[in-house]
Amino acid sequence: MTNFVPIFPLGIVVYPGEKLNLHIFEPRYKQLINECFKEKKPFGIPSVLSNGVAEMGTLVEITEIAEVYQDGKIDIRTRGLKVFRILEVIKSLPDKLYSGAIVNYPPNDETTHKMLAQKVIAAVRDLHRLLNVTKDFSKPDELLTSYDIAHHAGLTLEEEYELLQLLHEMQRLEYLKRHLAKVLPVMAGMETLKEKIQLNGHFKGLKGFNFDI
Repeated sequence: MTNFVPIFPLGIVVYPGEKLNLHIFEPRYKQLINECFKEKKPFGIPSVLSNGVAEMGTLVEITEIAEVYQDGKIDIRTRGLKVFRILEVIKSLPDKLYSGAIVNYPPNDETTHKMLAQKVIAAVRDLHRLLNVTKDFSKPDELLTSYDIAHHAGLTLEEEYELLQLLHEMQRLEYLKRHLAKVLPVMAGMETLKEKIQLNGHFKGLKGFNFDI
C-alpha cells in the first residue's frame, strides 16, 4: 500500500504502540495538527538524523487535544500506529505550510517470542537496578514487546533508529539482547567503581591473606 501523509520530522524515534505527548508551537505544524485532528487523519513522524530526514518513520494518530493556548500553541497526545518508508518527500504543498511524503508500509512481523523476550526484559530490569531507576510499563511483562522497552534499554538515537528499521520481532529482540549484553558489564563495573570511591577514607573490613592455606 502506498499513500500520501503529512509529515512532522522530529529528532526522535517513535515506535508502533508508543504513546507520545507533543507541544506544538510552529505555525506549520499547528496547521498540520489542526487539519489532521479535524479530518481524523494520521500523520507521519520520520526521524531526523544528521540534519536530514531519515527514510523510515512511524505513522501516528492524534488521540487527544490536551490543551489549546491563547497564542495558538497546542498540547496533543498521540499513539504510534505502524512503520512507514518514505519513497518521496514533497516539500511544498498547495496552500499548506507543512510538507508531506509518499510512503509505503513494509510488512512487519510482530510475532512474539516469549523466551527471548523474557531474557531481554530481565536484562532491562537489571539495567534499571544498576541505574537505580524504576519503570512501570503499564502492562504485564508477558505482553511487553521490543517496541515497549526499546526506549528504556539505554540505546542512542541512532541505535533506536536501527531498531526501527528491523521488521521482525525476533530481530528486534536479538538487537536489544546484544546491546544489553555489552552495556550491563560496563554498568556493573561502574557500580563497583562507585562503591570503591565511596569506601575511600572509611574503615574497611577486609579479610587478610592466609599464608597457611
